Amino acid sequence: MKISSAKLDIIAVRRSQYPQGNKPEFLLVGRSNVGKSSFINTLLNQKNLARISSRPGKTQTLNFYLVNDNFYLIDVPGYGYASVNHEQQKKMGLMIEEYLEKREEMKRVFMLVDFRMKPTENDVLMYQFLKYYNIPVTLVLTKADKVSTSKKERNLKVIKDTINLAVGDDLVLFSSVTKQGKDEILKILENFVIETI
Repeated sequence: MKISSAKLDIIAVRRSQYPQGNKPEFLLVGRSNVGKSSFINTLLNQKNLARISSRPGKTQTLNFYLVNDNFYLIDVPGYGYASVNHEQQKKMGLMIEEYLEKREEMKRVFMLVDFRMKPTENDVLMYQFLKYYNIPVTLVLTKADKVSTSKKERNLKVIKDTINLAVGDDLVLFSSVTKQGKDEILKILENFVIETI
C-alpha cells in the first residue's frame, strides 16, 4: 500500500461525532508514552501529523486520521498515566468503550506495547477487554531498535507469555527509527481495506 494522503479529519468525544460513510476504521491503543504518535507519523510518511508530546497522557479525544481518502486510523487516549486523574481516566475509558461496542466500521485494533519491557497490568487488561468484544488485534511491539539482538528472543517470550495471544491475532516488531515493521502493518491495512471495497 502506498500512502498518498493523510490528514486529521475528525476529533470526537461521542458517537454522534464519528465520521459517516462506512469507511473501514483501525483503532490504535497503548499506554501513554508507548510511541503511538511516532507510529502514526512513520506509517503515514509525515513528520508532525500526530503531535508527539513531552507530556504523556495529552490525547483525550478520539482522533480520526483519514488516509488515502478510503480508511481511518484512530488514535485514542493512552492509558496508565498517573497524572491523569481518576475521573478523567473513567471518562476516557467510557469514550473508548462506547466506540468499541457498536462500531461496525472498526476492522482491527493495533495494540502498541513497548518491546523493551514486560507488558504492564494495564496492557493485559486492555487486551482482555478487546477480546471480550471479539475484536481482532495486531500486537505492535514498539521501539524494537532499542532492544539488542541478544535480548530479542527473551523479550518476545516474556511478552507472549504475559499477553497470551488468541488464535488469529498477530504480532509485529516495529521501529519508527529504522522503519522495521512498517511494510507489514501497511500490508495488514491493505488486506482489510481491499476486503471492504
